[in-house]
Amino acid sequence: MIEAARIALTSDLEAMAELATEGVAEQAEERGGSIWKRRETPSAPHLASLHASMLDPEQELWVGTIDDVIVGYATCRIELLRDGDLLGVAEDFYVDPGTRGVGVGECLINEIIAWCTERHCVGIDALALPGNRHTKNFFETFGFKARLLTVHHPLVAPPTPEAQRSQVN
Repeated sequence: MIEAARIALTSDLEAMAELATEGVAEQAEERGGSIWKRRETPSAPHLASLHASMLDPEQELWVGTIDDVIVGYATCRIELLRDGDLLGVAEDFYVDPGTRGVGVGECLINEIIAWCTERHCVGIDALALPGNRHTKNFFETFGFKARLLTVHHPLVAPPTPEAQRSQVN
């Protein structure tokens, strides 16, 4: 089994879009997931938003593979800070649950770190939902530390699953 990561190709976009859909679904019901899904994730349809990201020179996309089969993906963009420095922002990072723990995520994060280092970024930001200790611990393994906590006060309770089902019917 050979784990690797490489820059994504246009021909990878469909597989990446499927992974994006899986990743959003996996996290959407977690604490903070409702707003995260509507604010921080790629716009649906994921294929179109990933393609737009691929065309942006300030962004890069990678796929993580096992034996050349795509099982994960990551995206990162460059953000200009107020003082003129650059910050890397890892916006998407997802590995299929059945292939986690074998090194694909490590390959992807190493690509992000190298890409941001080449661009002289002062750091890299990535998100982990509150309570998602696995993701937080993963990033900490690579030297990431919490630098900002976002607190949120909901004003409208999200609809229950039963209410959502009745709206569809």
